[in-house]
Amino acid sequence: MSSTPQHDVDHTLAYPEPPASPLWRRQGPKSRPITPEQQRRNRELLVLAQRTARPRSPRTTETLAEAS
Repeated sequence: MSSTPQHDVDHTLAYPEPPASPLWRRQGPKSRPITPEQQRRNRELLVLAQRTARPRSPRTTETLAEAS
């Protein structure tokens, strides 16, 4: 008898992970690394986008049945 109780076994680990698809491998030239200036600009834009609220689309008062 094992020392681990049966209900503590993680059943998701019972089967091995399937092999990766060959289609996932990138073909062609490698991408260029971005410059520190581009990284800084991307960070600034990300912070700005996270801070500003997105405008909501106005809702109509009529139902879909009334619109027909």
